[in-house]
Amino acid sequence: MIEIITGSLEEQIIKFLQKTYPVTVEDIKQKLHLSKNTTTRVLQKLQMKNIVKLEPLPGKTYIRLLRNDFRFIGKKHQKKFIKHYENKKTQKNKEEHNCFMYS
Repeated sequence: MIEIITGSLEEQIIKFLQKTYPVTVEDIKQKLHLSKNTTTRVLQKLQMKNIVKLEPLPGKTYIRLLRNDFRFIGKKHQKKFIKHYENKKTQKNKEEHNCFMYS
């Protein structure tokens, strides 16, 4: 089982490859908003680990996912910010104190 760090470029590329097929280097570059050098560097790193295979064709380079036994490790981050509202009791307590500290 291959361990991939959560939130890394490797994780984003692997999840994109699991969802869509066939994929080119240009597709990944556009979807993840990366430069061509960064994309090729990460893909070559994954190819050395035998996770993906780059298949160069005239004009395009296709990427094929070779393995599916991944384990994503690390903390899971929430994608969207949750806005917390103050309840009425804390608002009343702040209004009762006319001190500059609570303004």
